[in-house]
Amino acid sequence: MDTDNEFRRLWWHSRRGMLELDVLLIPFLEQAYRDLPADDQARYRKLLDCEDTDMFEWFMQRSKPQDPDLARIVDIILTRVQPH
Repeated sequence: MDTDNEFRRLWWHSRRGMLELDVLLIPFLEQAYRDLPADDQARYRKLLDCEDTDMFEWFMQRSKPQDPDLARIVDIILTRVQPH
């Protein structure tokens, strides 16, 4: 698999059309995705299949994903952009 093409594909899928999501996902993809373990990279790809409205609720911390894999990647992204 061509990793540059895969990264470009992920970059375009990370652009959601909702500014609140774009400002989280694009920087995370560019700055952190490549350093993630393979399992967490798979979780990120799974996250991109979710609805924007669900992701918005999760990232605004109004709700949590029921799926433990999605909950983990949401937590990783939130920790990265909002260090405690």
